Amino acid sequence: MSHPERPVRVVVAGMGDTGLITAVNLSRHRRLVDVVGISSKPGLFSGKDLGWRLARPEQWAAKYHVPFGRYRALDGVRLVHGTMTGLDPDGRLVTVESADGATTQEPYDVLVLATGVRSGFWRRPELQGQAQLDQGLRDMHDRFAAAGSIAIVGGGATAVNSAAQLAEAFPATRVDLYFPGDNALTRHHPRVWGVVRARLQRLGVRLHPGHRAVLPADLSPSPGPVAFTTGRPSAEAELVLWAVGRAEPNTAWLPDQLLDQDGFVRVRADLRTPGHDDIWAVGDVAASDPLRASARNLGAELVARNIVATVRGRSGRDLRIPAYAQGSVLGPLHDGLEIFFASGRRVRLPRRPYFAIEHHLTGPLMYRGIRPAPVRS
Repeated sequence: MSHPERPVRVVVAGMGDTGLITAVNLSRHRRLVDVVGISSKPGLFSGKDLGWRLARPEQWAAKYHVPFGRYRALDGVRLVHGTMTGLDPDGRLVTVESADGATTQEPYDVLVLATGVRSGFWRRPELQGQAQLDQGLRDMHDRFAAAGSIAIVGGGATAVNSAAQLAEAFPATRVDLYFPGDNALTRHHPRVWGVVRARLQRLGVRLHPGHRAVLPADLSPSPGPVAFTTGRPSAEAELVLWAVGRAEPNTAWLPDQLLDQDGFVRVRADLRTPGHDDIWAVGDVAASDPLRASARNLGAELVARNIVATVRGRSGRDLRIPAYAQGSVLGPLHDGLEIFFASGRRVRLPRRPYFAIEHHLTGPLMYRGIRPAPVRS
């Protein structure tokens, strides 16, 4: 594929956190690649930092709910708003259905699968417009702001993040966190839970280890009670947040030959799919490892770099997989942000420096420039 006569057409299927950064990095090489992004949303609508989204939706939206038109690097990227319904690997065609029901096919030379997962109410693959997303964001915030007591069920980063953010934003609200083991955050270094547990307790979160909940069929926020399988009495709450990590890959539209037994896309260490050298996968949808390391750890940058290297006839690099999960757990709180590394060590950014970094570095460096949001009258 070295020295192509025309730019190689790269279709990025899914433009969430990982797909967006992949497209941004590919757009730097417009003489080599022609990028098309397919998304069920009209902009980035992230599944990250659920607690921050529920507690302070305007702050969250400034980083995680951004129309594609504000990203300067996407000016040369053709964007398709629709739902992917099929893939023909032999013909190199992706079938897309638009909001009006019309069906089109997008040809590709290289396909990047970045469709992520669906989980709870906050990660959904449905085709949505800007007004729907804005209204849903406001409505869910209002529900949690009005609750006098909130039970959060789950022991992963989403549950812990939600407990911290809601307890800080609504100090008069009783917040209880129920998790099945002796400790939460079992995918992080053991040191991390000790630090986070102390912080949750200072915020007034009531911790309930050893509580494995009976899960309802519908994991949308609902009134209590919460029943448990571990012999514990039921717990009452005005509103229950089910953050149990029951994530399912958005791969129903893909041929079985690309998928593992759990429905995730099989990948090699360089994030290319076995048996299909023109198809790559990155992010939560890629079966790279149990931690889904390519969703973080510069996975998007890696897959873009490897695609460009392949077009140039060069070898790519393999994904580095850490022993433990890393990154921010609690999200930005009033006194700043803590970032945890796989070693269990941490670094803390005070509030002002953190938001300064977000404004002056993240936009220009990670996204290669974000236009200011229009001023609302």
